Amino acid sequence: MKMTKEELKYLLKEKENVELKFSLSLVNEVIECISAFANTNGGKIVVGIDNAGKIVGVEVGKGTIENLANRIAQNTDPKIHPKIKMEETDSKKIIIIEVKESLDKLVLAFGRPFKRVGKSTVKMSKDEYERLILEKHREKLQFDKQICEEARLEDIDKHKVNWYLRKREEIRKVKKPKDMSYEELLINIGAVQRVDSKIIPTNAGILFFGKYPKRFFIQSQLRVAKFKGIKVIHPVIDRLDSSNTLWEMVEEAEEFIRKNIRLLSFRTEKSFMREDKFEYPIRALREAIINALIHRDYRETSDTRVFIFDNRIEVMNPGTFPKEVTPERPIHKAINPILCSLMYDIGFIEKYGSGIYMMKELCRKWENEEPRYELHPVETKIIFESQIKESTVIELEGKILEGINKRQKKAVEHVRKKGIIKREEYIKINKVSHTTASSELRDLVEKSIFKKTGKGKYLRYELTQG
Repeated sequence: MKMTKEELKYLLKEKENVELKFSLSLVNEVIECISAFANTNGGKIVVGIDNAGKIVGVEVGKGTIENLANRIAQNTDPKIHPKIKMEETDSKKIIIIEVKESLDKLVLAFGRPFKRVGKSTVKMSKDEYERLILEKHREKLQFDKQICEEARLEDIDKHKVNWYLRKREEIRKVKKPKDMSYEELLINIGAVQRVDSKIIPTNAGILFFGKYPKRFFIQSQLRVAKFKGIKVIHPVIDRLDSSNTLWEMVEEAEEFIRKNIRLLSFRTEKSFMREDKFEYPIRALREAIINALIHRDYRETSDTRVFIFDNRIEVMNPGTFPKEVTPERPIHKAINPILCSLMYDIGFIEKYGSGIYMMKELCRKWENEEPRYELHPVETKIIFESQIKESTVIELEGKILEGINKRQKKAVEHVRKKGIIKREEYIKINKVSHTTASSELRDLVEKSIFKKTGKGKYLRYELTQG
Protein backbone atom coordinates (compact mmCIF):
# COMPACT_ATOMS: atom_id res chain seq x y z
CA MET A 1 0.00 0.00 0.00
CA LYS A 2 1.37 3.37 -0.96
CA MET A 3 1.52 6.34 1.43
CA THR A 4 1.67 9.86 0.06
CA LYS A 5 4.24 12.35 1.30
CA GLU A 6 1.42 14.41 2.80
CA GLU A 7 0.12 11.41 4.76
CA LEU A 8 3.60 10.61 6.04
CA LYS A 9 4.22 14.23 6.96
CA TYR A 10 0.93 14.29 8.91
CA LEU A 11 1.89 11.07 10.73
CA LEU A 12 5.26 12.43 11.81
CA LYS A 13 3.63 15.58 13.20
CA GLU A 14 2.32 13.59 16.16
CA LYS A 15 5.82 13.84 17.69
CA GLU A 16 5.56 12.43 21.25
CA ASN A 17 3.33 9.57 20.11
CA VAL A 18 5.62 8.58 17.23
CA GLU A 19 9.00 6.86 17.48
CA LEU A 20 11.33 6.58 14.48
CA LYS A 21 13.67 3.62 13.93
CA PHE A 22 15.85 3.47 10.83
CA SER A 23 16.23 -0.34 10.78
CA LEU A 24 14.73 -3.63 11.98
CA SER A 25 18.16 -4.37 13.48
CA LEU A 26 16.90 -2.21 16.37
CA VAL A 27 14.10 -4.67 17.13
CA ASN A 28 14.93 -4.78 20.85
CA GLU A 29 14.51 -1.00 21.08
CA VAL A 30 11.27 -1.35 19.13
CA ILE A 31 9.95 -3.84 21.70
CA GLU A 32 10.96 -1.57 24.61
CA CYS A 33 9.15 1.28 22.89
CA ILE A 34 6.05 -0.92 22.53
CA SER A 35 6.10 -1.46 26.33
CA ALA A 36 6.49 2.30 26.85
CA PHE A 37 3.59 3.23 24.56
CA ALA A 38 1.37 0.54 26.09
CA ASN A 39 2.17 1.86 29.58
CA THR A 40 1.53 5.49 28.65
CA ASN A 41 -0.92 6.75 26.04
CA GLY A 42 -0.28 4.49 23.08
CA GLY A 43 1.57 5.48 19.91
CA LYS A 44 3.16 4.45 16.63
CA ILE A 45 6.63 3.19 15.75
CA VAL A 46 7.81 3.84 12.21
CA VAL A 47 10.68 1.62 11.03
CA GLY A 48 12.60 2.77 7.96
CA ILE A 49 12.93 6.48 8.77
CA ASP A 50 15.92 7.96 10.58
CA ASN A 51 15.77 10.55 13.39
CA ALA A 52 16.13 13.38 10.91
CA GLY A 53 12.96 12.24 9.15
CA LYS A 54 14.77 10.88 6.09
CA ILE A 55 13.18 7.82 4.49
CA VAL A 56 15.82 5.07 4.35
CA GLY A 57 13.44 2.14 3.91
CA VAL A 58 13.63 -1.47 5.12
CA GLU A 59 14.04 -4.81 3.39
CA VAL A 60 10.73 -6.66 3.69
CA GLY A 61 10.62 -10.31 2.74
CA LYS A 62 7.91 -12.96 2.82
CA GLY A 63 8.13 -13.64 6.58
CA THR A 64 9.34 -10.26 7.84
CA ILE A 65 6.05 -9.02 9.33
CA GLU A 66 5.20 -12.42 10.84
CA ASN A 67 8.66 -12.78 12.41
CA LEU A 68 8.43 -9.26 13.85
CA ALA A 69 5.01 -10.00 15.35
CA ASN A 70 6.37 -13.19 16.93
CA ARG A 71 9.41 -11.39 18.41
CA ILE A 72 7.11 -8.77 19.94
CA ALA A 73 4.73 -11.35 21.45
CA GLN A 74 7.57 -13.51 22.81
CA ASN A 75 9.29 -10.63 24.59
CA THR A 76 6.33 -8.71 26.04
CA ASP A 77 4.35 -9.67 29.12
CA PRO A 78 1.41 -9.73 28.88
CA LYS A 79 1.84 -10.55 25.22
CA ILE A 80 1.26 -7.58 22.92
CA HIS A 81 -0.14 -8.07 19.42
CA PRO A 82 0.06 -4.60 17.87
CA LYS A 83 -1.27 -3.72 14.46
CA ILE A 84 1.64 -3.98 11.99
CA LYS A 85 1.40 -2.80 8.42
CA MET A 86 3.77 -2.09 5.58
CA GLU A 87 3.59 1.12 3.58
CA GLU A 88 5.49 2.35 0.54
CA THR A 89 6.56 5.91 -0.05
CA ASP A 90 9.15 7.31 -2.48
CA SER A 91 9.54 3.71 -3.75
CA LYS A 92 10.82 2.69 -0.30
CA LYS A 93 9.11 0.41 2.17
CA ILE A 94 8.46 1.38 5.79
CA ILE A 95 6.78 -0.53 8.63
CA ILE A 96 4.27 1.12 10.96
CA ILE A 97 3.56 -0.51 14.32
CA GLU A 98 0.47 0.84 16.06
CA VAL A 99 0.34 0.28 19.85
CA LYS A 100 -2.77 0.81 21.95
CA GLU A 101 -2.70 2.02 25.54
CA SER A 102 -2.85 -0.88 28.02
CA LEU A 103 -5.77 -0.80 30.43
CA ASP A 104 -3.63 -1.57 33.49
CA LYS A 105 -0.36 -0.09 32.09
CA LEU A 106 1.72 -3.03 33.33
CA VAL A 107 3.33 -4.26 30.10
CA LEU A 108 6.91 -5.54 30.37
CA ALA A 109 9.55 -5.80 27.66
CA PHE A 110 12.26 -8.39 28.35
CA GLY A 111 10.96 -8.53 31.94
CA ARG A 112 11.26 -4.77 32.53
CA PRO A 113 8.62 -1.99 32.44
CA PHE A 114 9.08 1.10 30.26
CA LYS A 115 7.17 4.35 29.78
CA ARG A 116 7.24 7.44 27.57
CA VAL A 117 8.57 10.73 28.91
CA GLY A 118 8.20 13.34 26.19
CA LYS A 119 9.78 11.85 23.08
CA SER A 120 11.91 9.32 24.97
CA THR A 121 11.44 5.74 26.09
CA VAL A 122 12.68 5.31 29.68
CA LYS A 123 12.74 2.46 32.14
CA MET A 124 10.03 2.76 34.80
CA SER A 125 11.27 2.93 38.40
CA LYS A 126 10.70 -0.01 40.73
CA ASP A 127 8.54 2.12 43.06
CA GLU A 128 6.36 3.36 40.20
CA TYR A 129 5.85 -0.14 38.83
CA GLU A 130 4.97 -1.50 42.29
CA ARG A 131 2.49 1.33 42.76
CA LEU A 132 0.78 0.41 39.49
CA ILE A 133 0.59 -3.22 40.58
CA LEU A 134 -0.99 -2.20 43.88
CA GLU A 135 -3.44 0.05 42.02
CA LYS A 136 -4.46 -2.84 39.76
CA HIS A 137 -5.06 -5.18 42.70
CA ARG A 138 -6.23 -2.48 45.10
CA GLU A 139 -9.61 -4.04 45.84
CA LYS A 140 -8.11 -7.46 46.57
CA LEU A 141 -5.38 -5.87 48.70
CA GLN A 142 -7.60 -3.43 50.61
CA PHE A 143 -6.27 -3.49 54.13
CA ASP A 144 -9.55 -3.53 56.02
CA LYS A 145 -10.92 -6.48 54.00
CA GLN A 146 -7.97 -8.75 54.77
CA ILE A 147 -8.01 -11.18 57.66
CA CYS A 148 -5.95 -10.44 60.76
CA GLU A 149 -4.12 -13.75 60.78
CA GLU A 150 -3.02 -13.70 64.41
CA ALA A 151 -6.48 -12.79 65.71
CA ARG A 152 -9.28 -15.10 66.81
CA LEU A 153 -13.01 -14.61 67.24
CA GLU A 154 -12.44 -14.13 70.98
CA ASP A 155 -10.50 -10.93 70.19
CA ILE A 156 -13.77 -9.30 69.10
CA ASP A 157 -15.54 -7.56 72.00
CA LYS A 158 -19.22 -8.59 72.08
CA HIS A 159 -20.12 -5.51 74.13
CA LYS A 160 -18.77 -3.27 71.36
CA VAL A 161 -20.65 -5.27 68.74
CA ASN A 162 -23.88 -4.85 70.71
CA TRP A 163 -23.23 -1.12 71.08
CA TYR A 164 -22.78 -0.90 67.31
CA LEU A 165 -26.06 -2.76 66.69
CA ARG A 166 -27.99 -0.48 69.04
CA LYS A 167 -26.42 2.62 67.48
CA ARG A 168 -27.10 1.38 63.93
CA GLU A 169 -30.75 0.77 64.76
CA GLU A 170 -31.03 4.19 66.41
CA ILE A 171 -29.31 6.11 63.60
CA ARG A 172 -30.06 4.10 60.44
CA LYS A 173 -33.19 2.21 61.58
CA VAL A 174 -31.53 -1.11 60.70
CA LYS A 175 -32.51 -3.92 63.04
CA LYS A 176 -30.49 -7.05 63.66
CA PRO A 177 -32.08 -9.98 61.75
CA LYS A 178 -33.66 -12.30 64.30
CA ASP A 179 -32.64 -15.49 62.55
CA MET A 180 -28.97 -14.51 62.02
CA SER A 181 -26.29 -15.98 64.27
CA TYR A 182 -23.55 -13.89 65.89
CA GLU A 183 -20.92 -15.25 63.49
CA GLU A 184 -23.13 -14.68 60.43
CA LEU A 185 -23.78 -11.12 61.54
CA LEU A 186 -20.06 -10.41 61.84
CA ILE A 187 -19.44 -11.92 58.41
CA ASN A 188 -22.26 -9.81 56.98
CA ILE A 189 -20.76 -6.50 58.20
CA GLY A 190 -17.21 -7.43 57.18
CA ALA A 191 -15.86 -7.86 60.71
CA VAL A 192 -14.83 -11.51 60.22
CA GLN A 193 -14.33 -14.06 57.44
CA ARG A 194 -14.84 -17.79 57.33
CA VAL A 195 -11.53 -19.43 56.45
CA ASP A 196 -11.93 -23.19 56.01
CA SER A 197 -13.72 -24.12 59.23
CA LYS A 198 -12.46 -21.17 61.28
CA ILE A 199 -13.93 -17.70 61.89
CA ILE A 200 -11.11 -15.15 61.73
CA PRO A 201 -11.50 -11.38 62.31
CA THR A 202 -10.70 -8.98 59.50
CA ASN A 203 -8.44 -5.98 60.06
CA ALA A 204 -11.59 -3.84 60.08
CA GLY A 205 -13.16 -6.11 62.70
CA ILE A 206 -10.19 -5.67 65.04
CA LEU A 207 -9.96 -1.90 64.50
CA PHE A 208 -13.69 -1.38 65.07
CA PHE A 209 -14.63 -4.07 67.60
CA GLY A 210 -11.34 -5.37 68.98
CA LYS A 211 -10.71 -5.75 72.70
CA TYR A 212 -7.21 -4.37 72.25
CA PRO A 213 -6.44 -3.26 68.66
CA LYS A 214 -2.90 -2.11 69.48
CA ARG A 215 -1.92 -5.72 70.15
CA PHE A 216 -2.24 -6.38 66.42
CA PHE A 217 -1.63 -2.91 64.96
CA ILE A 218 0.74 -0.75 66.96
CA GLN A 219 0.39 1.93 64.28
CA SER A 220 -3.36 2.21 64.88
CA GLN A 221 -2.89 4.59 67.81
CA LEU A 222 -4.17 8.15 67.80
CA ARG A 223 -1.81 10.65 69.41
CA VAL A 224 -3.14 14.08 70.37
CA ALA A 225 -0.86 16.74 71.85
CA LYS A 226 -1.28 20.33 73.04
CA PHE A 227 1.89 22.42 72.56
CA LYS A 228 2.83 25.62 74.34
CA GLY A 229 3.49 27.85 71.35
CA ILE A 230 3.42 27.32 67.59
CA LYS A 231 6.10 24.67 66.95
CA VAL A 232 6.54 20.99 67.74
CA ILE A 233 9.83 21.79 69.48
CA HIS A 234 7.94 23.69 72.17
CA PRO A 235 6.86 21.98 75.41
CA VAL A 236 3.89 19.60 75.38
CA ILE A 237 1.47 20.71 78.09
CA ASP A 238 -1.13 17.96 77.63
CA ARG A 239 -1.35 14.75 75.63
CA LEU A 240 -3.60 11.82 74.78
CA ASP A 241 -2.33 8.46 73.47
CA SER A 242 -5.38 6.41 72.57
CA SER A 243 -5.19 2.73 71.59
CA ASN A 244 -8.90 1.94 71.54
CA THR A 245 -11.22 1.15 68.65
CA LEU A 246 -11.65 3.86 66.01
CA TRP A 247 -14.99 5.18 67.22
CA GLU A 248 -13.75 5.28 70.83
CA MET A 249 -10.69 7.27 69.75
CA VAL A 250 -12.91 9.82 68.02
CA GLU A 251 -14.88 10.40 71.23
CA GLU A 252 -11.72 10.64 73.35
CA ALA A 253 -10.06 13.05 70.94
CA GLU A 254 -13.09 15.35 70.90
CA GLU A 255 -13.16 15.49 74.69
CA PHE A 256 -9.42 16.25 74.75
CA ILE A 257 -9.76 19.03 72.18
CA ARG A 258 -12.66 20.65 74.03
CA LYS A 259 -10.54 21.10 77.13
CA ASN A 260 -7.45 22.28 75.23
CA ILE A 261 -8.80 25.02 72.96
CA ARG A 262 -10.05 28.44 73.95
CA LEU A 263 -13.64 29.35 74.63
CA LEU A 264 -14.56 32.74 73.18
CA SER A 265 -17.18 34.99 74.71
CA PHE A 266 -19.12 37.63 72.76
CA ARG A 267 -22.28 39.72 73.00
CA THR A 268 -25.18 38.96 70.69
CA GLU A 269 -27.07 41.63 68.76
CA LYS A 270 -30.38 40.48 70.26
CA SER A 271 -29.55 40.84 73.94
CA PHE A 272 -27.01 41.98 76.49
CA MET A 273 -26.26 38.35 77.36
CA ARG A 274 -22.88 36.95 76.35
CA GLU A 275 -22.58 33.72 74.39
CA ASP A 276 -19.64 31.36 74.29
CA LYS A 277 -18.16 29.37 71.43
CA PHE A 278 -14.91 27.53 70.83
CA GLU A 279 -12.24 29.07 68.61
CA TYR A 280 -12.74 26.17 66.16
CA PRO A 281 -15.92 24.40 65.01
CA ILE A 282 -15.78 21.11 66.91
CA ARG A 283 -17.78 19.24 64.25
CA ALA A 284 -15.21 20.15 61.59
CA LEU A 285 -12.31 18.95 63.76
CA ARG A 286 -14.20 15.74 64.54
CA GLU A 287 -14.80 15.14 60.83
CA ALA A 288 -11.10 15.66 60.08
CA ILE A 289 -10.11 13.12 62.74
CA ILE A 290 -12.64 10.57 61.48
CA ASN A 291 -11.36 11.01 57.92
CA ALA A 292 -7.78 10.60 59.11
CA LEU A 293 -8.63 7.33 60.87
CA ILE A 294 -10.75 5.68 58.18
CA HIS A 295 -8.87 6.88 55.08
CA ARG A 296 -5.31 6.39 56.32
CA ASP A 297 -2.87 3.77 55.01
CA TYR A 298 -2.60 1.22 57.81
CA ARG A 299 0.32 -0.48 56.08
CA GLU A 300 2.47 2.49 57.05
CA THR A 301 4.06 2.26 60.51
CA SER A 302 3.26 5.85 61.52
CA ASP A 303 0.30 6.65 63.73
CA THR A 304 -2.43 9.26 63.27
CA ARG A 305 -1.67 12.57 65.03
CA VAL A 306 -3.48 15.72 66.09
CA PHE A 307 -1.33 18.68 67.16
CA ILE A 308 -2.89 21.68 68.92
CA PHE A 309 -0.85 24.88 68.71
CA ASP A 310 -1.63 28.38 69.91
CA ASN A 311 -2.61 29.47 66.40
CA ARG A 312 -3.75 26.29 64.61
CA ILE A 313 -4.65 22.62 64.79
CA GLU A 314 -3.03 20.05 62.49
CA VAL A 315 -4.48 16.61 61.77
CA MET A 316 -2.04 14.20 60.11
CA ASN A 317 -2.42 10.69 58.81
CA PRO A 318 -0.15 8.32 56.86
CA GLY A 319 -1.02 7.96 53.20
CA THR A 320 -2.25 10.17 50.38
CA PHE A 321 -5.48 10.83 48.53
CA PRO A 322 -6.47 8.03 46.13
CA LYS A 323 -5.63 8.47 42.47
CA GLU A 324 -7.77 11.15 40.77
CA VAL A 325 -9.03 12.44 44.16
CA THR A 326 -7.89 15.82 45.51
CA PRO A 327 -9.08 18.25 48.23
CA GLU A 328 -10.59 20.32 45.41
CA ARG A 329 -12.22 17.26 43.83
CA PRO A 330 -13.21 15.09 46.83
CA ILE A 331 -15.09 12.32 45.07
CA HIS A 332 -15.77 9.25 47.17
CA LYS A 333 -13.13 6.58 46.61
CA ALA A 334 -12.75 4.72 49.87
CA ILE A 335 -9.33 3.38 50.86
CA ASN A 336 -10.91 1.32 53.65
CA PRO A 337 -14.52 0.72 52.52
CA ILE A 338 -15.55 -1.50 55.46
CA LEU A 339 -14.39 1.09 57.99
CA CYS A 340 -16.28 3.76 56.05
CA SER A 341 -19.42 1.63 56.06
CA LEU A 342 -19.21 0.93 59.80
CA MET A 343 -18.67 4.61 60.61
CA TYR A 344 -21.65 5.47 58.43
CA ASP A 345 -23.82 2.89 60.22
CA ILE A 346 -23.28 4.59 63.59
CA GLY A 347 -23.77 8.11 62.22
CA PHE A 348 -20.15 9.26 62.52
CA ILE A 349 -20.13 10.15 58.82
CA GLU A 350 -23.03 11.05 56.58
CA LYS A 351 -22.96 11.30 52.80
CA TYR A 352 -19.87 9.71 51.30
CA GLY A 353 -17.45 12.27 49.87
CA SER A 354 -19.14 15.24 51.54
CA GLY A 355 -16.78 15.61 54.52
CA ILE A 356 -14.41 18.14 52.95
CA TYR A 357 -17.30 20.33 51.81
CA MET A 358 -18.85 20.13 55.27
CA MET A 359 -15.61 21.15 57.01
CA LYS A 360 -15.24 24.17 54.71
CA GLU A 361 -18.85 25.22 55.27
CA LEU A 362 -18.59 24.85 59.05
CA CYS A 363 -15.42 26.95 59.16
CA ARG A 364 -17.02 29.69 57.06
CA LYS A 365 -20.08 29.80 59.33
CA TRP A 366 -17.79 29.84 62.37
CA GLU A 367 -15.90 32.80 60.84
CA ASN A 368 -12.69 30.76 60.59
CA GLU A 369 -10.58 30.41 57.46
CA GLU A 370 -11.31 27.33 55.38
CA PRO A 371 -9.04 24.42 56.31
CA ARG A 372 -6.10 23.89 54.00
CA TYR A 373 -4.25 20.74 53.01
CA GLU A 374 -0.56 19.99 52.80
CA LEU A 375 0.04 16.84 50.76
CA HIS A 376 3.25 14.85 50.99
CA PRO A 377 4.17 11.55 49.31
CA VAL A 378 3.62 9.60 52.55
CA GLU A 379 1.38 11.88 54.63
CA THR A 380 -1.74 14.01 54.43
CA LYS A 381 -2.10 17.05 56.69
CA ILE A 382 -5.14 19.28 57.18
CA ILE A 383 -4.65 22.59 59.00
CA PHE A 384 -7.30 24.62 60.83
CA GLU A 385 -6.35 28.22 61.60
CA SER A 386 -7.52 29.77 64.86
CA GLN A 387 -10.02 32.62 64.52
CA ILE A 388 -8.23 34.61 67.21
CA LYS A 389 -6.66 37.48 65.32
CA GLU A 390 -4.18 40.21 66.17
CA SER A 391 -5.15 42.45 69.07
CA THR A 392 -4.18 46.09 69.52
CA VAL A 393 -1.27 45.00 71.75
CA ILE A 394 0.34 41.68 70.79
CA GLU A 395 1.54 39.55 73.66
CA LEU A 396 4.27 37.04 72.94
CA GLU A 397 5.33 34.70 75.76
CA GLY A 398 4.65 37.39 78.35
CA LYS A 399 6.43 40.16 76.41
CA ILE A 400 4.32 43.11 75.25
CA LEU A 401 5.36 44.21 71.77
CA GLU A 402 5.19 47.95 71.90
CA GLY A 403 6.90 50.45 69.69
CA ILE A 404 6.25 48.59 66.43
CA ASN A 405 3.92 49.69 63.68
CA LYS A 406 0.83 47.96 62.27
CA ARG A 407 2.76 46.40 59.41
CA GLN A 408 5.24 44.84 61.81
CA LYS A 409 2.41 43.56 64.00
CA LYS A 410 0.83 41.99 60.92
CA ALA A 411 4.16 40.28 60.18
CA VAL A 412 4.37 38.97 63.76
CA GLU A 413 0.85 37.54 63.43
CA HIS A 414 1.85 35.98 60.10
CA VAL A 415 4.81 34.23 61.75
CA ARG A 416 2.65 33.11 64.67
CA LYS A 417 0.45 31.30 62.12
CA LYS A 418 2.97 30.14 59.52
CA GLY A 419 6.17 29.79 61.54
CA ILE A 420 8.32 31.96 59.24
CA ILE A 421 8.15 34.98 56.94
CA LYS A 422 10.25 35.93 53.92
CA ARG A 423 10.92 39.48 52.82
CA GLU A 424 8.80 38.90 49.71
CA GLU A 425 5.88 37.86 51.94
CA TYR A 426 6.33 40.99 54.08
CA ILE A 427 6.17 43.10 50.91
CA LYS A 428 3.07 41.28 49.69
CA ILE A 429 1.00 41.41 52.88
CA ASN A 430 1.91 45.03 53.65
CA LYS A 431 2.18 46.43 50.10
CA VAL A 432 5.51 48.17 50.78
CA SER A 433 8.81 48.56 48.92
CA HIS A 434 11.86 46.32 49.28
CA THR A 435 13.64 49.08 51.17
CA THR A 436 10.81 49.53 53.71
CA ALA A 437 10.43 45.78 54.18
CA SER A 438 14.17 45.31 54.81
CA SER A 439 14.26 48.23 57.26
CA GLU A 440 11.21 47.10 59.27
CA LEU A 441 12.33 43.47 59.39
CA ARG A 442 15.77 44.59 60.58
CA ASP A 443 14.06 46.63 63.30
CA LEU A 444 12.17 43.52 64.48
CA VAL A 445 15.46 41.64 64.68
CA GLU A 446 17.10 44.47 66.66
CA LYS A 447 14.17 44.41 69.09
CA SER A 448 14.76 40.64 69.55
CA ILE A 449 11.25 39.89 68.29
CA PHE A 450 12.47 38.14 65.13
CA LYS A 451 15.62 36.19 64.44
CA LYS A 452 17.11 35.44 61.02
CA THR A 453 17.70 31.98 59.61
CA GLY A 454 19.43 31.14 56.33
CA LYS A 455 21.21 33.46 53.94
CA GLY A 456 20.65 35.07 50.56
CA LYS A 457 17.54 33.78 48.80
CA TYR A 458 17.03 31.35 51.70
CA LEU A 459 16.80 34.13 54.30
CA ARG A 460 13.80 33.70 56.61
CA TYR A 461 12.57 35.39 59.77
CA GLU A 462 11.01 33.59 62.73
CA LEU A 463 10.03 34.48 66.27
CA THR A 464 12.73 34.44 68.90
CA GLN A 465 10.21 32.70 71.18
CA GLY A 466 6.53 31.85 71.22
